[in-house]
Amino acid sequence: MAGLVRSTMPTGGETLDELVRKTDPDRWLSSRFISDLAARADVIALYAFDHELSRAPKVTTNALMGEIRLTWWREALDEMFEGRPVRRHPTAEALAAAISRHGLVRDPLEAMIDARYRELDRAPLSEADALAWSTGTGGQAAELAARILDPATDLQAAGVAGAAWALGRRAAKEPELRPAFETMLQDARAAAQRLSAAAFPAAAHVALVAAPLKSEFARRLRLTAAVAQGRF
Repeated sequence: MAGLVRSTMPTGGETLDELVRKTDPDRWLSSRFISDLAARADVIALYAFDHELSRAPKVTTNALMGEIRLTWWREALDEMFEGRPVRRHPTAEALAAAISRHGLVRDPLEAMIDARYRELDRAPLSEADALAWSTGTGGQAAELAARILDPATDLQAAGVAGAAWALGRRAAKEPELRPAFETMLQDARAAAQRLSAAAFPAAAHVALVAAPLKSEFARRLRLTAAVAQGRF
């Protein structure tokens, strides 16, 4: 089973930071506003984990193979939370270190895995499916990132914002989800007021889906303004 995931490992000396920059530019940019480099690396490990999960429905030819890939990561969590040696995979090793340093709990990480099973079904997502998917993917990742950055902040607020980001990205390709995204975006803007300054980078990337920009300079400028003002 390990061989199914080995092909996604960074190659040619590529770091996890470089991997996330290439595959997840929105959240990579928001992570640049985390001044503590150790905490930034732990958040990047979390985003790399989400990237690995997102590949399950994309790189397999049938649902069974996708389930096997997701099971590989569930077994990796077993190792991390049972104190056993963690399999030699850069993302798994980095995530295990982040879990240990910050006392992260398993349930949100399990939820991130569970959310990807719906994508193994090629049928279009209903609005209810999309809302559940966005909460389980971007929402859970944002809550965990906020816990790393400031455990005392309103973690649920970060989750609302992260879910809005995930739904916004999906709505860009599935216009029928745009009304649901607009509603969630308003909820995210209200929730942002409950986030501490330290935790805000866990959700700042919502600003990039509210009104997409192509220029990286413009994207950086918008994120800078969002972080400075504490709103999207």
